[in-house]
Amino acid sequence: AHKRENDISDPEHRYLMTVLATSNNKFFEVSKVELNRPGPSYSIDTVKEFLKKYNHGVKIFFITGADAFLEVDSWYKSEELIKLCQFVAATRPGYDLDKLDKKFKKILKIMEIPALSISSTDIRRRIKGGRNIKYLVPHEVEKY
Repeated sequence: AHKRENDISDPEHRYLMTVLATSNNKFFEVSKVELNRPGPSYSIDTVKEFLKKYNHGVKIFFITGADAFLEVDSWYKSEELIKLCQFVAATRPGYDLDKLDKKFKKILKIMEIPALSISSTDIRRRIKGGRNIKYLVPHEVEKY
């Protein structure tokens, strides 16, 4: 099932927190392409726009959580999307890689991130409950 609207942070807030979290890393560029697009925004459209912007001279790495990737077959134009970019699934410690179908394992790179033992949903719950998020997000995002 896809996330309900009220389970997701406001897009402008997510954008600003991403800018803050990556501001000290020259290898990241944060884009508003999806925020500026009218109507529904699909990953395939974003990837195509980046390929066009960079004259197909780049390799796009689509980094997402492993659980989100399990639903890739339900994404708009998923087969085309899989051909246009390299998917990287971020996993939390102890994630059961057997959940990924064999066909996915052929097209997917796995990136275990030890620090991701807490989810964005957990962070939002902590904020709503007035609990501390120090050390769970970059300092700049915590201040935001």
